[in-house]
Amino acid sequence: MNTHILDKEVQAYIKAHRELSPSDIALKKSPFEHVSSSEIASQIDGWQRAVKKLPTWAFSTNIYYPDKINLEQCSSEHTALVKQTLIHKGAKVVDVTGGFSVDSCYIAQEAEIVVHCELNHKLSAIVKHNARELGVSNLIALATDGVEYVRNQPDDSLDYIYIDPSRRVNHAKVFLLEDCEPNIVELQDMFVQKSRYTIVKLSPLMDISTALQKLKNVKLVYVISLDGDCKELLFFQDREFIGEAKISAIRLAQHQIQEITFTVEEEKNALIKTSEPLKYLYDPDVAVTKAGAFKTTAKLFNLAKLHTHAHLYTSDLLELRFPGRIFEVVKVYNFNEFKKQNTIAKANVAAKNFPVKVDDIRKKFKLKDGGKDFLYFTTDPSGNHIVIHCLKVQ
Repeated sequence: MNTHILDKEVQAYIKAHRELSPSDIALKKSPFEHVSSSEIASQIDGWQRAVKKLPTWAFSTNIYYPDKINLEQCSSEHTALVKQTLIHKGAKVVDVTGGFSVDSCYIAQEAEIVVHCELNHKLSAIVKHNARELGVSNLIALATDGVEYVRNQPDDSLDYIYIDPSRRVNHAKVFLLEDCEPNIVELQDMFVQKSRYTIVKLSPLMDISTALQKLKNVKLVYVISLDGDCKELLFFQDREFIGEAKISAIRLAQHQIQEITFTVEEEKNALIKTSEPLKYLYDPDVAVTKAGAFKTTAKLFNLAKLHTHAHLYTSDLLELRFPGRIFEVVKVYNFNEFKKQNTIAKANVAAKNFPVKVDDIRKKFKLKDGGKDFLYFTTDPSGNHIVIHCLKVQ
């Protein structure tokens, strides 16, 4: 950590040039003796990444940005707010794999104390500085091994353990829970000796059912999406909980939070109906589909599915609470007749439960991408391949 970056004149220079291209800045000669042009470019790049992802950091003074990879891997403020809601007032929390501390800073707003453990000494120093600048006085940044720190605490001395295991080991992606570092499958028995609650953050690529088989006493599973992109899975373990975990699909979009909560058993037993396309078409958010709330969604909003295996819904009455995109149906075509009847040259194309891929559909029908029209290639309740022309409601 180069503390000269925090000099007033350097910070003023960064602020004056933060809208410019970092690569262009890196090629220029630095006007400062103790700060290189590449360091200035790195800070500008960090600010530009933080503007949307971490606005509190971006619009605070004297913030020091870490290496690009640390910003890419950290949570957004939006998803950190979800974790904050899981913490009770006055709790003692240990963030085992601290990183850039976004989650820790938000958790600290509820907790009495958050111990932020980070093996990277430079990153730990940055976190300590930024926490001070942000006024997060109850965050203790330690440049240490978080697992060993927890292991050395007295039994029952913690309220929450928060851990975000790395999905990259020796520069290669891993997809099994026990291959992540640290190995939370092996560590969970030690964790429950130290803390009642453990919150595990996992990649959205992880299989929920497999994780539930390997993690003990899971009370809640959160599937969190932001602006149509599934960001993370949270597994909330309570050592005193016995029973079936509840799954919550949380959609963060357009300054609103939409949530569907259910159990696997409830989803399995839900009774729903299918229907030909009606006046409105509904395409569920990725959090809903990742969570597996297919029948639950239809039941909650009184919708019919187009087909058992097509995760699209329809109704005659507009349901604006639906967690996903909503369309008004203009026309429905039989797939084999679509080419003869179609007059649309430009459209947004989607294929759901359909044997032809989107790229091949575009080539076949010479469709340009974009515009206000949407074309859904899918299957109706009778198994017929259809094309639904629709316009977006929201």
